[in-house]
Amino acid sequence: MSDATRTDSLPVASAPAGHSNLLWVALPLLLLSLAAAWLYLADPLRSFSSGAPPVENLTFERTILDGDGIRVLVRGGGSEPMTIAQVQVDDAYWQFTQDPPGEIARGSTAWIHLPFPWVFGEAHAVNIVTNTGATFEHEIEVAVSTPRASSASLRSQAMIGAFVGILPVALGLMFYPALRGVGRQGMNFLLALTIGLLAYLAVDTMDDALELAGEAAVLFQGPVMVVLGAAASFLLLMAIGRRGGAAPVGVALATYIALGIGLHNLGEGLAIGAAFAAGAAGLGTFLVLGFTLHNITEGIGIAAPMLDRRPPLWTFIG
Repeated sequence: MSDATRTDSLPVASAPAGHSNLLWVALPLLLLSLAAAWLYLADPLRSFSSGAPPVENLTFERTILDGDGIRVLVRGGGSEPMTIAQVQVDDAYWQFTQDPPGEIARGSTAWIHLPFPWVFGEAHAVNIVTNTGATFEHEIEVAVSTPRASSASLRSQAMIGAFVGILPVALGLMFYPALRGVGRQGMNFLLALTIGLLAYLAVDTMDDALELAGEAAVLFQGPVMVVLGAAASFLLLMAIGRRGGAAPVGVALATYIALGIGLHNLGEGLAIGAAFAAGAAGLGTFLVLGFTLHNITEGIGIAAPMLDRRPPLWTFIG
């Protein structure tokens, strides 16, 4: 037997590739963590300060109106801690209490309580003045008492949620027997209608989300979080649906469509609740009716992938 033959027949020692790959993944992350820690502790950028006054930013995150007056939750977003010196309501200075008292650091929150006799249905303007003279204004467009959670209100909200999110989708699924007899062109029309409504809602929702995110504290980078959240949700659904290597079909595809629609309906419920909480009963009623009619087409979209199959009844119930 030749040396070459003996060499080929001997086992070749291979390095643990998995451990090596893990090392090369962990090493850059470790170096990045060390660099970030050094940047935070040493603060080498302090020498670039020009001596200008610190930038102050205050965000109003929540407003509560009750029998004791007005309470607002504010979050500091400035480069340095800030101190609230005075508070105006409708251009008049009012005594206030702050919890917790003292300076508001970047990212910290504080409740401001004002014993102000607000008027139902009227508009009020709250203006906070810091010790440096910076002002931050918050407008209460329509003064209504902040609702409190109770068992009766939770039951009513659950009924509205079932009426908007469950009933219309079930009605759409009931079209399944009729859809099996619809021609190809008719089915394409129904699916195009469903996709068109969903696309419109996606654009409108993204526009509203970016607008609301712009009102959040600057340190949270609201618009960026909206885009990242939407992209992460899409990628997560795609990864779950294609974890077997192929796109889902039939009942599996219908299940993933139902999952995505369920997540989407959560936003619809938040929109309805926000409308009623703001006292816009007309808008809330309009949203309930509009979402109910729209969600019927979602049931059709769930049923479409199962038209060439005969799934058992429990599949539709689930």
